[in-house]
Amino acid sequence: MVRFATLLAGSILAAGWATGAVAAAQGTPDPDTAPAAAEAAATGDIVVTARKRAETLLDVPVAVTAISGDTLIKRNINSVREAASLSPGLNISSDGAGRAFVSIRGVGVTLVQTVQPGVGLFIDGIYRPNTAYLNNPLLDVERIEVLRGPQGTLYGKNTLGGAINVITRQPSNDFEAAGQASYAGPDDSWLISGSVSGPVIKDKLQVRVAASHREQDGFIRNSTIGGDSNRFQTTSVNTTVRAEPTEDVTVTLNGYYDYIVGTNVPYAWVSGPTDYSRLNNFNTLGITNYRYYGVNAKIETPIDAINTKVTLIGAYDGRTSNAPDTDGDFGPLDAVRQAGRDRLGTKTVELRFDTKASDTISTLFGLFYSHETLATEGFTNIKILGVTSNSTDRRVGDTYAAFGTVFWKPSAAWEVALGLRYDHENRTATGSLYQTIPTAGGPLTLGGPVDPAQIKSNQVEPRFTLTRHWDQHLMSYASVSRGYRGGGFNAPTAPTRTYRGDSAWTYEVGTKYASRLLTLSGDVFYNDYRHYIGLNSVAPAAGGGLVTVDLNAGHVHGYGAELEARLRPISAWTISGSLTYMHSRLIDSSEYTEVTGRTLSSDRLTFQPDWTYNLNTDYVVKVGGDDTVTFSAGVSGKGSRLAATLNQTTPTILRPYALVNGSITYHTGPFEFAVFANNILNKHYFESYIEKTTLQLAGLPASDLGIIGDLRRYGVRAGFKF
Repeated sequence: MVRFATLLAGSILAAGWATGAVAAAQGTPDPDTAPAAAEAAATGDIVVTARKRAETLLDVPVAVTAISGDTLIKRNINSVREAASLSPGLNISSDGAGRAFVSIRGVGVTLVQTVQPGVGLFIDGIYRPNTAYLNNPLLDVERIEVLRGPQGTLYGKNTLGGAINVITRQPSNDFEAAGQASYAGPDDSWLISGSVSGPVIKDKLQVRVAASHREQDGFIRNSTIGGDSNRFQTTSVNTTVRAEPTEDVTVTLNGYYDYIVGTNVPYAWVSGPTDYSRLNNFNTLGITNYRYYGVNAKIETPIDAINTKVTLIGAYDGRTSNAPDTDGDFGPLDAVRQAGRDRLGTKTVELRFDTKASDTISTLFGLFYSHETLATEGFTNIKILGVTSNSTDRRVGDTYAAFGTVFWKPSAAWEVALGLRYDHENRTATGSLYQTIPTAGGPLTLGGPVDPAQIKSNQVEPRFTLTRHWDQHLMSYASVSRGYRGGGFNAPTAPTRTYRGDSAWTYEVGTKYASRLLTLSGDVFYNDYRHYIGLNSVAPAAGGGLVTVDLNAGHVHGYGAELEARLRPISAWTISGSLTYMHSRLIDSSEYTEVTGRTLSSDRLTFQPDWTYNLNTDYVVKVGGDDTVTFSAGVSGKGSRLAATLNQTTPTILRPYALVNGSITYHTGPFEFAVFANNILNKHYFESYIEKTTLQLAGLPASDLGIIGDLRRYGVRAGFKF
């Protein structure tokens, strides 16, 4: 009775946990987690690295969802943005190939790429400073771990909302080959990918190589110049080399390259939030090219004398973009044309010491350093006035951090963890701005270098957790944590050149239960979110006119509950799903008014729904021998959301929506063949929306702007795995 009451109370008071997580049991385990994976296999538990050490979900007092690579294929998911529908609390939308808006539990909203992310993105534990990767293809992925709530203690600044860690498949001593191909219409969406892995020298050297290519035309058409307005094309290559030069030393090297061709901000002029127009009327398609590339290395070795595992990671990640011709007036009038390019580079180093001091005490300490450089060039031609402007912007950021966590287990049933991280950040911005205007005597050029700007901050991010294991199937936890995001810079003509970072305290209680029949987990949380950055606006510019500014908008209080479950009523039938309720509201927007001189029409946060949910079912039928047919169906949905709006009196609310997906898959030996459909009911919804006040304040022809989400696709898929 006590066990049932505890589970019931935890499920009601604490809502959210591991639906897709259970699926992580599939796929090839990371060699680093192999011992834990072997132990977990006997109990049906799932192994994750949420605390930078291999643990089962029942041992981790963090709200984390793990989604396996096999589940991503089964659900026809090709990016982290699409995978967000399977994780409670995670909300991602986009208005272009190089732009993604991400938050967890309403915290860490990022609307433009010049703002540092509030949700940390990591690939194999290595930080990526740009949210655009969320749109990129997922290549050879073992699983995605979504950690909800501030993760600063272990993952550093810019994780005040949480962290997303994409773990790729690693090479081993076993030869493996896998591939898949799919085609879907009506927008000619196709994908081909493959990977090969195996030993070069058994037990000493293994290699894994993966590659993919994807194309789609999208569903938006240009009515002014013709053509597809949201085409998307990607080519990706990833190579991993794992070496064990001695019995105690493991070296892992990885290199990757992604080439993306897509369009940005293909908005349609719409008459309101129920006008789902598919016609974009810009006078350019706005094609933009992106290149993502990087190399990283990880060295791991034990120091047996002090029972410590040492891990050293070094990485370089780069991104370049080039947008040679975009529409600056968001309409058919050929009034403003723009071009731009940038280069982002990030170097990171991390050193960790994972020590087991005794049977009751262990520690994880480390040091971290990152160096970021961003160089941008922009060109604007106001054709109707004959005015052109050129700008350059160079930003440099250095972050130094020290972190540590002490884990105390006074008994098998209890654990207390206390962590602390110190971050020192130093960021500078320099650049130039030149404007050429026509005069009677000929063109006149004005401007020059702009005054440099600097941001320095010193932040402490603590975390405390208390965990109680009731038995091998049931646990509960409580946690208090703080997260922080660094500030940033505005254009030289803005009334405020800099804005400060934002931070969040999160208080959370959760429960998890896991058995072979049922996995159930949940949490309740409260967020105290200070100096919220997730809005931008327009403001009077120096010398006249208006300028877009990123800013601190005020303070947000939020609370909510998350619930995830996975049920196997019989061995052939699996039902999984999650439900999230989140109430996040601005309680004080005086910071926004102080910068802009304007007020907000709503206390809701942009693009943040109060409700999200998903429900999936898979039923396997044997058709002779070991051959099977799997019938899969699912639905995911979002509640109403506030559009991007600067209107001071009337908010624009986007309607809720639900998307239904399904597939039938035939498995025979190493091969599978499937037919599938996404958005079966052809539901219309908005991926992004800008209310017309923004254009009015900029002096442009006024219309609401909207980008519809993907409509119905139906197609076939084939794959193999040896």
